[in-house]
Amino acid sequence: MALTAPFFPEVHGHRGCRGLRPENTLPAFLHALRLGVDVIELDVVISADGRVVVSHEPWMSASICRTPTGHDVDPARQLQYNLYQMSYAAIQRYDCGLKQHPLYPEQIGEPAYKPLLSEVIVALDKLAFTLGRAPVPLSVEIKSWLTGDNLFHPSPARFLELVLAELGAVGALTRTTLLCFDKRVLQLARQELPALPLCLLVEDERSLADHLTELGFQPQVYGPDFRLLTPHLVQELQQLNLAFTPWTVNEPADMRRVMAFHPKGITTDFPDRLLALRSI
Repeated sequence: MALTAPFFPEVHGHRGCRGLRPENTLPAFLHALRLGVDVIELDVVISADGRVVVSHEPWMSASICRTPTGHDVDPARQLQYNLYQMSYAAIQRYDCGLKQHPLYPEQIGEPAYKPLLSEVIVALDKLAFTLGRAPVPLSVEIKSWLTGDNLFHPSPARFLELVLAELGAVGALTRTTLLCFDKRVLQLARQELPALPLCLLVEDERSLADHLTELGFQPQVYGPDFRLLTPHLVQELQQLNLAFTPWTVNEPADMRRVMAFHPKGITTDFPDRLLALRSI
């Protein structure tokens, strides 16, 4: 009689591995891949010249970035460092790797700039080949919201067009799941590429039914803040056969609690902690 392998969710490295290396940088992504993550999660924004840049905020965050002259970005002025109003050449001159993130004392800093999405994928594919593993799947979050249109990012249609073109150019569309809080982006993506896996990100306490009704269809993945997970929500998801990947789960006790719900994956800043549970 064949034995059933024990359940373990996919390990999604959040912004690479934010707890260990500077977030959304090449060092973080490459370190996460070396650790053995199953999926790389990252965020994308758009520069003034239409480049797809890997960054959580569409500005230079005062928590992690320094100006080309080596000064910390002023928290009171960080929104003025609007990436959508900067060329990529200008963006690349800022360092976002040396400043110690105040919430992640274990993070090892090193010089790092905000890379292009295509640059990240090429580097990951090269390392995966060296490690003898298949190209790593990607979870790409489009950082779009209604009041940000044409201020911090292009319209949803243009934003999606640029991201899909970039993914297609490096042959990564077939291993990408597109994530977004902005339902407009997911609605457009479903029309544009019906086969592309989509994940609706959720951070509020509105019901699953409300979110799906507003979206207008059932995505392949539901992505709630892990603190929203309850037995009732999980039962609703299971009844719909809707996979879910909660975020951002960093403490081993929380990881164990979430794993008891059998999620598709777990997104974490500390993939080393989650991977350690796999060997227990």
